[in-house]
Amino acid sequence: MSKKLYIETYGCQMNVGDSEVIFSILGKEGYERTERIEEADVILANTCSVRDNAEQRIWGRIEVFHKQKATRPEVVVGIVGCMAERLKDKLIETGKVDIVAGPDSYRSLPQLLADVTPDSPQINVLLSHEETYADIVPLRTDRNGVSAVISIMRGCNNVCSYCVVPYTRGAERSRDPKTIIDEAADVFSKGYKEVTLLGQNVDSYLWKGPDGEQVTFPQLLESVARISPDLRVRFATNHPKDISDELISVMARYENICEHIHLPVQSGSDRLLEKMRRRYTSAWYLERVARIREAMPGCGITTDVIAGFCSETEEDHQDTLRLFREVGFDYAYMFYYSERPGTLAARHYPDDVPLEVKTRRLNEIIALQNELSLESNRRDIGKKFKVLVEGPSKKNSEELCGRTGSNKMCVFPDTVHRSGDYVTVEVLSCTSATLICRLAE
Repeated sequence: MSKKLYIETYGCQMNVGDSEVIFSILGKEGYERTERIEEADVILANTCSVRDNAEQRIWGRIEVFHKQKATRPEVVVGIVGCMAERLKDKLIETGKVDIVAGPDSYRSLPQLLADVTPDSPQINVLLSHEETYADIVPLRTDRNGVSAVISIMRGCNNVCSYCVVPYTRGAERSRDPKTIIDEAADVFSKGYKEVTLLGQNVDSYLWKGPDGEQVTFPQLLESVARISPDLRVRFATNHPKDISDELISVMARYENICEHIHLPVQSGSDRLLEKMRRRYTSAWYLERVARIREAMPGCGITTDVIAGFCSETEEDHQDTLRLFREVGFDYAYMFYYSERPGTLAARHYPDDVPLEVKTRRLNEIIALQNELSLESNRRDIGKKFKVLVEGPSKKNSEELCGRTGSNKMCVFPDTVHRSGDYVTVEVLSCTSATLICRLAE
């Protein structure tokens, strides 16, 4: 009988893709995916270390996993991903974790599982300069069979002062473009209508072949878009210092490349941007936004921001609010600063903004962004959009939902179409998060 494998995935889309790689690797060893923890022979948590609360949640889950071992001692519990890389021995020392595997060691999971015993937990957190899992065909875990994520690169070389990613995912390396294009073509042939190309900084994707040939991200994006006009192409994440006119031009040229760019700004203060080691200014950021909108007036622009970074003053905070107003983001991921051990900021800058100040500033950013999101959505009332149906609405089984090319969620009455269909909708009204639509006549 096959053994059952259960994985809980936390954090970014990169981790979603990694979990699909793990299912594929262990599937070849006879492990069958299950979504029921109580029947699993192996329980894994694929973890994130970007913020402290993400790690705290995993500590709580380890206790839940341990209860499974209390009734079924043969169950193997593993922590994989970024938290495994960062905390290594500390996880083993709990006595509640059997396997610790970093993001570059998933090929070793079959051997780690074979070697684990109650008295011999296994660990492999070696980082690699070559591993991209390019030859692994992921086992897709999405529920609707519409959208697939494809990792095009691993690691990061930017070393922003607040960020733990370079220490948990290693140096940047780009995957062979042929394997990416083949994977995208394969998922399209299996009925998927959308792929998202993933990297910590897709703009710095650069594959160098053995004969000196090179492929940049705009070239890769164009190749994937050419697979079929019926295949939507998205990507994330961009770095403001690297986003090029060539990329913007390619996006504008292909209708099936979604007009949505996630462009993390982190702060509107030039002083803090320098302290964060972001390598651009607010003026540079605004120029890139202007260039995007010149080429694609309807392009959705979303962002990340950190409130209360080391030494942030009220003036710095106001600079961020001003930039938000000037750009008018469609959506933002907003957090207050969470010091990550081992980063440049943790080593060199005191975390000196009081929690209550961080919280108040974050709430002000959230309130402003809610206004901006509502304004952005109101501008779409009366417009028509091509939407890729993702499935039934969460609140009403007689409604469907799907996203516009600019990544806005639409909800509309429809009992005829199905997941994966393209439909044209007309926007009737909106909330700050959703466009309320009807099928266009």
